Amino acid sequence: MKIVFLSDTHAQHRKADIPDGDIFLHGGDVTSGREDQMLDFLDWFLALPHPYKVFIGGNMDRMLETEPEKYRAMLPAGAWYLENEGLEIEGLKIWGSPMIPNFVGAFNRSRGAELDAYWAQIPEGLDILLTHTPPAGILDRTSLGLSVGCAGLRARVERVKPRFHLFGHIHEAYGRKEVGSTSFINGSFVRGRFRNPNQAIVLEV
Repeated sequence: MKIVFLSDTHAQHRKADIPDGDIFLHGGDVTSGREDQMLDFLDWFLALPHPYKVFIGGNMDRMLETEPEKYRAMLPAGAWYLENEGLEIEGLKIWGSPMIPNFVGAFNRSRGAELDAYWAQIPEGLDILLTHTPPAGILDRTSLGLSVGCAGLRARVERVKPRFHLFGHIHEAYGRKEVGSTSFINGSFVRGRFRNPNQAIVLEV
């Protein structure tokens, strides 16, 4: 199965070159905070030719935190918004969460017990874990050299061992890294201050 992944488009989704595939996944920050951007994203997202489409929120997508059911109601069969929940597509197990360590915007929670309560919901046996935040120490380094990923999330990932862990949030950390049996992928579309976009990442699962 061919998976296409992108994150952090920040309302620039129409500039993205999206390859064909079976499933399109988006890792959040679909907007820069405005509802008209969310509505435009959904028009674009639902028009993609991929038979299955899944997205999560990011810290810029406050409307998804305050009114998730409003946007879920706009999704037809074959498209999903995930918020600390999972689904199975043709035998492929996916879990999605928008939560991040305290920063700015939506879905912010304190490091430690508060965030760990969300990570504890992540089940074993996943093919794909889709989060907005990276795990600590893996593709999470800012342009200032700071590692800002979540240690609790990394601990949970090391325990449940998904085949792929997909995320974004830290724009300048785009890339892929293999650690143990898990492939970690930061699919941030924008770079730095929203310039020079990266390419969507294609996986064969």
